[in-house]
Amino acid sequence: MAGSARRSTNLNRSEIVAQAVSLADSGGIEKLSMRRLGETLGVEAMSLYHHVPNKTSLLDEMVDSVFAEIELPSGGWRSGLGNRARSQRAALHRHPWALPLLESRSTPGLANLRHHDAVLGYLRGAGFSVRAAGHAYALLDAFVYGFVVQEQALPFDAESAPAMASSMLEAQAAEGFPHLEEFMREVVASGGYDFADEFGIGLDLVLDAVASLRA
Repeated sequence: MAGSARRSTNLNRSEIVAQAVSLADSGGIEKLSMRRLGETLGVEAMSLYHHVPNKTSLLDEMVDSVFAEIELPSGGWRSGLGNRARSQRAALHRHPWALPLLESRSTPGLANLRHHDAVLGYLRGAGFSVRAAGHAYALLDAFVYGFVVQEQALPFDAESAPAMASSMLEAQAAEGFPHLEEFMREVVASGGYDFADEFGIGLDLVLDAVASLRA
């Protein structure tokens, strides 16, 4: 078992952070502890404190590693921001624990700071004023973060959506919700509905709004 043997080789910070991310990905951030992390690495928990001073610092490093995965925008501003948003969404699905933490760090790491600086610089280079760049950044992040929260909370996927819609229609047939019934019957119950498809449509609308900020 991972915790039964003690390793003799030296640890490094990158290895510790990578293992912490892996544990959080598989079990959730609430189950991550220095003790459990040490067990999976084959060391005493106290050995970890030679590399990360406390769990708060470890969380900073973990968040930093997620920011390092998000593609920075390049090329034309609309396609660049769109690609960054899609990359951001993918990273949040790879690491579901990260969403509440991304903007919560009071001592952000270098990758975190570099990412924010690069996106603001990209927006400024694309013709946005300082204030408009801030507006655009906030709007895009709010859309991506909010969409992922809703996406991860839904109790159905594309495959199970028709059956869920049919069940709801049967249960609420006499309750008088005509517009909800219409949507469930014509869009969801008929098959082919995937909430994930709403991301691209919403992103285009948000980018239209961003364009007005640039103007």
